[in-house]
Parts: sequence; C-alpha cells; structure tokens
Amino acid sequence: MPKLTYLRTIKPTFIALGMNKKNIILALFSCIALHAFAQVNYDLLSPQHPLSPKRETRAVWLTTLANLDWPKTYATSEATIAQQKQELVNILNLYAAANINTVLLQTRVRAATIYPSDIEPWDRCITGTEGKDPGYGYDPLRFAIAECHRRGMEVHAWVAAMPVGAKNSLGCRRLKQKGFSIKSFSSGAYLSPSDPKVAPYLGDICAEITRKYDIDGINLDYIRYPDGWRRPSYKNGDTPDARRANITRIVQNIHDKVKAIKPWVKISCSPIGKYSDLSRYSSKNFNARDRVSQDAQMWVRTGLMDQLYPMQYFRDDNYYPFCADWMENASGKDIVTGLGTYFLDPREGNWRLDEIVRQMYVSRQLGMGHAHFRSRFLTDNYQGIYYFEQAFNALPALTPALTWQRATPPAAPRFATADNTLAQPLGNGTVNVSWKGNSPYYNIYMSTTSPVDITNPRNLVAARYTGTTFTHRPSQHYHYAITAMDRYGNESAPLQRIETKPTAIDTKLMAHNNTVLTLPTWVQTMDVKYFTISTLQSTSLRKIYPTSKHYNDLNISALPNGTYVLYARSAKRNVTHRVGYFIVKRG
Repeated sequence: MPKLTYLRTIKPTFIALGMNKKNIILALFSCIALHAFAQVNYDLLSPQHPLSPKRETRAVWLTTLANLDWPKTYATSEATIAQQKQELVNILNLYAAANINTVLLQTRVRAATIYPSDIEPWDRCITGTEGKDPGYGYDPLRFAIAECHRRGMEVHAWVAAMPVGAKNSLGCRRLKQKGFSIKSFSSGAYLSPSDPKVAPYLGDICAEITRKYDIDGINLDYIRYPDGWRRPSYKNGDTPDARRANITRIVQNIHDKVKAIKPWVKISCSPIGKYSDLSRYSSKNFNARDRVSQDAQMWVRTGLMDQLYPMQYFRDDNYYPFCADWMENASGKDIVTGLGTYFLDPREGNWRLDEIVRQMYVSRQLGMGHAHFRSRFLTDNYQGIYYFEQAFNALPALTPALTWQRATPPAAPRFATADNTLAQPLGNGTVNVSWKGNSPYYNIYMSTTSPVDITNPRNLVAARYTGTTFTHRPSQHYHYAITAMDRYGNESAPLQRIETKPTAIDTKLMAHNNTVLTLPTWVQTMDVKYFTISTLQSTSLRKIYPTSKHYNDLNISALPNGTYVLYARSAKRNVTHRVGYFIVKRG
C-alpha cells in the first residue's frame, strides 16, 4: 500500500481516539517509520517512486580535521599536490554518481584554515605542518569549489566556531596573544562565548571566506557552549537566557557580515539533534536550547539561519519525534537531518543499515533533506550505505530556493538558432542542445513528450549546469526544456519548442506504389539536403540523399510493412520539416 494511502487510512483512527494534533503527528511519524522499514526494497527506489522530490538537500560532511576524510596525502611538492587533488576528485566523483548536491567542506578546522587566510594560520592537514603554505600557487579551497561547481554541487564552508584545538596549537597560541578568553578541557581548548571579541572575530573569518571565494554557504559547527562548561551560576549575569544571547550575538554578527557581501550565501548550523524536551519524549538532559544554549529554532524563525543541519545521531524514539519537532518549527526554512552514518562502522557503534534506511525514508516523507556524517563512512560503502544512497537518489534534485531572501524568478533563456530549435544532430546519434542566456546556472529537462513538464522530477537530467551547450547521445527521440536559475535557486520559465499534434494536413497519408513515394509539390520546390524515414516512435531508419532535383527517387521498396514518417532537411536553412506519413502494406 502506498504510504500516502496508508496514512489517510490510519489518521481517522487516531482522531477517533481523541488524540490532539501534536500526538497525531508523532503517531503518524512512527507509523511512517514502521511502514517504510517494512517495505524497504529497491523497487521503491525506482525513478517512478513518488518520494523522489525535485528539490531536496542531499549533503555530506567532508572532514579535514586530522585528515579523517581528506586529504590523505600531505601537499609538500608538485607531485603530492597533484595526488591530494586527485583524492578529492575521486571523492567528488562518488558524490556526483549518487546525486549528492551539497558538500559541507571543513574550511576552518581548529583556529586554522585550509586556505591562505589573512586572519588565521594554515591547518596542518594540508602539509603536515601547522602554518605551512603548500606553495606552487595551490589553494585547496579554491580547487574544491571549482570541482564541486563543475559537478553541479553546492559547496558550503564548514566553520568550527568555538573549538581552537589543543592549548599549545599554533592557532590557539595566537588567539591567546590577541587577548581572547580561552578555556581548556580534555577535548581541547575553546573560545569563551561571553568574550565580546569573539562575535566580530568569527564574523570576520566568515566574511573573509565569503569575499574571497565563490562559496554557496557557511555551515557553523560547534556554535554553542562546550560540553564541559559549567552550568549557569546565576551570578554576574550568567543565566541560561544570557548564554543563549551570547551565542545568538555571534550568529547575528556572522549573518550580517556574510549577507552584506553575498546575500545568496546560505547561513546554516549543525545544532544538537534535539532542540529541547518534548511533552512525551525527553532529550535525556542533552539538547540544543537548554544544555548548550543553541536557540536554533529562533534563528530560523527570525531569518538568522537559512538552513539547519541538526545532528540527529540517534535512533527510534530519540530520532523520529524530534524530526517532527524540527519540521513543526522550520518556519519555512530548509531542515536537513544529520545522519549518524559513522555508526555503521562496528568500531563506532552497532547500527544496522536498515536503521539508516528507515531514517532516510521518514525524513524524505517529512520534507527534510539528509546529510551524512561523515564522508568516509558513506564513500567506503559501510554495510552498503553508498549503494543505497545511489538508489535512493536515483534522480538528481535541486536544493530548496532561498525564497525568503528573494523570490523573483530570472529571465528565461533564449533560443540560440534562428529557427528556434534547441537540439541539433551532430552525427553518430549525438545531439547538441544549445541556448543563450546570462544566468549563472541552468537546469536541463528531457522528455519523450511535448511540452516537457518541468515540475516532474523524472524529467530533470542536469541541475546547476554552468554552460550553454549540452551534448549527449540519447537512446531515443527527446524533447528538451531549459530553465535559468539564479544564485538564490529561483527558476525561470522553461525555454522549449512545443511540438503540437499533427494537423489534418500532416496526417493525410502520402501516396506510393510500394516502391516510390509521391511527394507533395511544396517539397519538390525545396532545396532538400536529405530525407529521413522514421518510425512513429521517432527511431530513424534511413537517410536518403536525393540524386534528382525533382526527388522522384525516394525508393521504399526495402521497407517492411508498417507506418512511417518522412522528414526533409532544408539545405538552405538547415531546418527539418515533417513531410507526412505513409503506410506500407504488402501481400
């Protein structure tokens, strides 16, 4: 039974039991989870499955800290730089093959960066030495952005906010020299959120990244009080509200500085996976708002955040009810569930693949995107998770548009040819699709029917395409539609040539004697380059180059019985005209 039909069937039962709206929602989500879990199979993951949406964030956290995901080779020479680049290319190719559309790349690691910063030193993950520039003009962040964009993927600079590494690390020592208040714990050193210098400092780092690089987002990690920080003392203004205000002040500074430079850059964070206690479900004394002072739901409500990536590394009742809570308080923004994919490694946890699968089904049903923590556990295919991701994302998807930032669609693309066609055959079955426009991105749609329905996710074949020419070898005849897309994700009306059904004149059968076709007079006056005979399914069978100007040599004697279409290619304008239909019936 399809899930939507299933829900319509059971919802009246919950109402009859006198359940309130909140409990009905939670109960429905639990049923969705159980129903999805019971029906997980690859048939449900076909491109025809209705759960595959046109817009959805599909992300991966790509960790550079301690070289956990990338890089594995230190860049100390031209050869090792090339090797480090190739490692990243290999990872991004795997993402692209699974239709991942967002890469959260760890850019500020621990008071150190993977790019040449004017504010902080190089992180050791790049060269193996703190503060060392790899040289040779190599900028890992710039290279990563170019490679992501080449594959139609967004890249968000993942910025670790409060952690500053070991207390004797180069980045931490420099912050101490600048007079920052820093506290050390067994897990490392952290900036004090109450230090008034922290907000403008972190704002400047995010502004530097935004100004220098063509990023699509800033993803704030650990924008909170550290786990080991003492509880509020209620002395000298140290209260829960004051702590939340301290963190919000940092978020506000980052937001204002980034949006002043590039308002389309998405601001997001990765809060603790449970915002606060729910009426029926406890956060077990570990949540975003009350324990670590992350007022994330307020941040999306007030527009300080465009997205949230809650770290929902939990199972069962610790996962599904809190998904409901995040979505109920999304304020129209993009909520992307953070999946504990690393728990598929027996050394990290004892999770089974079906638990992640169930979470992915439910999150999609709720309208949430998904993000894997972290890259290696996905790309190394722990328990088959990468294969499932490929099947689950059988279709490409656009990321949700920032309509709360700007909702005006861009101008549509224009035809590049005088005869207003999009596709031109290049020979050997290859087709060249071209258009004109000045948008940063284009989306390409294909369908065997005309007009192409751009609301149907099955028709989307390329997202965030950066060129104005698309070449491919189709398996059959396709119609094409091209839309422009701006930096906010708004999409234009489609450019396409709508082919209507044949008119009465078109459908009048052409005469023949089973050997030679009788052509209309208007065709005989044309300067025809060649004729094409096709089936009704648009499969080209024969190309005939006429030897006489009167074209009386279109021999069809070799054609078997069937119905055919004749096309004429104009030599002067290089335009294809449909001449008419004919039926061969012998014996």
